[in-house]
Amino acid sequence: MLAAIGVVFGDIGTSPLYALKECFSPEHGIPFSNEAVFGVISMVFWAFAIVVSLKYVMFVMRANNHGEGGILALMALALRTAPTGSKRSLLIIMAGVFGACMFYGDAIITPAISVLSAVEGLEVISPELTRFVIPATIIILLALFFIQKTGTAVVGNLFGPVMLVWFLAIGLMGIYQVIENPQIFAAINPLYAIRFMGEHALQGFIVLGAVFLVLTGAEALYADMGHFGIKPIRMGWFLFVMPCLLLNYFGQGAMFLSHPENITNPFFLMVPDAFVIPLVILATLATVIASQAVISGAFSMTSQAILLGFVPRMKIRHTSDREIGQIYMPLVNWTLLVLVIAVVLAFKQSANLAAAYGIAVTTTMIVTTFLAAIVMRIVWRWNTLLVTLVISAFLIVDLAFLTANLLKIMEGGWFPLLLGAACFLLLMTWYQGRKLLRQRAMEEGIELKGFIDVLMKNPPHRVEGTAIFLTAHVDYLPVSFLHNLKHNHVLHERVFFLKVSIWDVPYVKDEERITLRDLGNNIFVVRAVYGFNETPDMGRIIELIEKSSGLKFNLMDTSFFLSRDTIVATDAPGMALWRERLFCWMYQNAGRQSDFFKIPANRLVELGAKVEI
Repeated sequence: MLAAIGVVFGDIGTSPLYALKECFSPEHGIPFSNEAVFGVISMVFWAFAIVVSLKYVMFVMRANNHGEGGILALMALALRTAPTGSKRSLLIIMAGVFGACMFYGDAIITPAISVLSAVEGLEVISPELTRFVIPATIIILLALFFIQKTGTAVVGNLFGPVMLVWFLAIGLMGIYQVIENPQIFAAINPLYAIRFMGEHALQGFIVLGAVFLVLTGAEALYADMGHFGIKPIRMGWFLFVMPCLLLNYFGQGAMFLSHPENITNPFFLMVPDAFVIPLVILATLATVIASQAVISGAFSMTSQAILLGFVPRMKIRHTSDREIGQIYMPLVNWTLLVLVIAVVLAFKQSANLAAAYGIAVTTTMIVTTFLAAIVMRIVWRWNTLLVTLVISAFLIVDLAFLTANLLKIMEGGWFPLLLGAACFLLLMTWYQGRKLLRQRAMEEGIELKGFIDVLMKNPPHRVEGTAIFLTAHVDYLPVSFLHNLKHNHVLHERVFFLKVSIWDVPYVKDEERITLRDLGNNIFVVRAVYGFNETPDMGRIIELIEKSSGLKFNLMDTSFFLSRDTIVATDAPGMALWRERLFCWMYQNAGRQSDFFKIPANRLVELGAKVEI
């Protein structure tokens, strides 16, 4: 539970820094009054109760894929309910991919808004320090992204204790203020929220978009479920995190009743002047941890997307020998850094980023609700009426928040939508391009067993050693085998056709990983199965083949054959020509198969072919 508090709740735990400040922003046109304070605090309380506690913690977290959560894990689970290649499966894929793309928006905005809002505490100490806010923010972000390549194990050990201190501190700050105005607890009554929305209509709806900021990070509770389990996250939320957060929000509301002038930066003005500097330091540490959680989440999601076939292969480094989930992806890391710093320089203040943040998170939440509905109805076989009632209730709340945030498109909401659309185009182009390649390979492919049977009636000269040919399909010959036979006119003493398959489960047990079929004449077909949270490793695959079959390998006597295709876009049926050209560019710049599968460079043979799509 302590570890979960350190990682899972970092994002939602730092929302008090900016959420209520944005709710009472003068730009919303809400006249400040005690009734407005009670109305907004009531909305905050019920947002926590309905969206986080009821929707995510009680319902959505039950929709796990063998214990793994997150939008792509949920998509893989929902896909089992639809026939492969059907319109329904395509709709599920598009929804899941778009939700994942919007998560990247979250991964860019979270570090920017969180660290900015913490460093803005300097303005409370002295207005003259305002000019140092952006430089300090950029220095902190540079340091955060540069330490990623060393792994997060050392920093990770501090996550739990630091966030524990953070939540205790914000809870005590809330109590300190609530003692003066305990009547703020009356805001638990939902009538205050209803009355506020009724009286202020459109302005109230705009404020609802700002209230949503208290929920940012709710998706992380679900996404990180595989690392910690359901029970520690539920216990951490209900017993510790939610009480501390609500105490702080009610404390800020209580302060407004006595000191409405503190609306400029309520979080840091909750404490006496002597405590502001220590609080800025603690807030900065907490926001760095919140940022670290979404950066690690972006690495994990990209790794999943590669294995599920939505993202080109790229370099993945494991930064821990003990923790399987601790990975580092240089391309993702430096791309995020450039975009995060660009966002800080473009938006300049945390308040300006609030609109962009809301749209990124609400869109992902709606996709999660849609996919959860499919799982509830078809996988769990819940009664249709029950599913309709539950999902309708969640969708009404989600759509209300989304509509409120859409009003801010021109103020910055366009950014995550533009970013999400660009990512969606790239991911779907890669997915559909690979699908076209598979279709072309099967249309023009030669059936493996029949060819081998004919070949062995008049076999070519056989040479010493073992040849492993990576293949995209267990029933068809890989192009690399045909090229080797055509140009070298030899066959190795032992031949393996190896297909690496990715299943729609997070992990596969070693005893279920390898399937071997003997075609006779020392020729074998092997399928190695991995989950979407694992990284294939050729060395480990060979060990498992030895263990399951008794066959022995000498690596210095083994050659690995891969196809290195050149893809050419044509007017043939498939995707639009410009998308085919985009796919060709992505394919040529994708990471090498040999690097991804950890194949020794000195044992590798690559044979090229031209493929038209």
